[in-house]
Amino acid sequence: MVVKILIFNLFFILISLSTVSSGKTIFGKAKVIDGDTIHINKNKIRLHAIDAPETNQTCDKNSKVWNCGVESTKFLKELIGNNKIECITKGKDRYNRFIGICYKDNLDLNSAMVLNGWAIAYRYYSKDYIEEEEEAKRYKKGIWIGNFEEPYLFRKKNK
Repeated sequence: MVVKILIFNLFFILISLSTVSSGKTIFGKAKVIDGDTIHINKNKIRLHAIDAPETNQTCDKNSKVWNCGVESTKFLKELIGNNKIECITKGKDRYNRFIGICYKDNLDLNSAMVLNGWAIAYRYYSKDYIEEEEEAKRYKKGIWIGNFEEPYLFRKKNK
């Protein structure tokens, strides 16, 4: 009986902790870290359901290497500009970063990154943004103009 009570209490605590970070709105000026990570004040936010090339990642087009990671970061910086943005969080990741969908006015920045080819839909975590990825592929936008290694594979290989 005591074990059941302890398990119930632990379950209740875990549920409570997960709802603390889930649904929190973070608003302010963003510092872009890379194509899928920003900081607003002291809050680190990983953009939900997308995976962008790492800053040191390269891609190739017609056997010419180019710095697609830097270009992805640059695109997100230009997209946000000097505007304040709003992020609706969905919880935290294993690195204690908020996971969020971020908006500049009514523009979904996560969607825009994928639609313009500067990030892929991160299918491992979500089915969101797959249509945007298909469109970016079809029109050869961003990283889709040539060949690239999927960012999560690049990270795994370069740990």
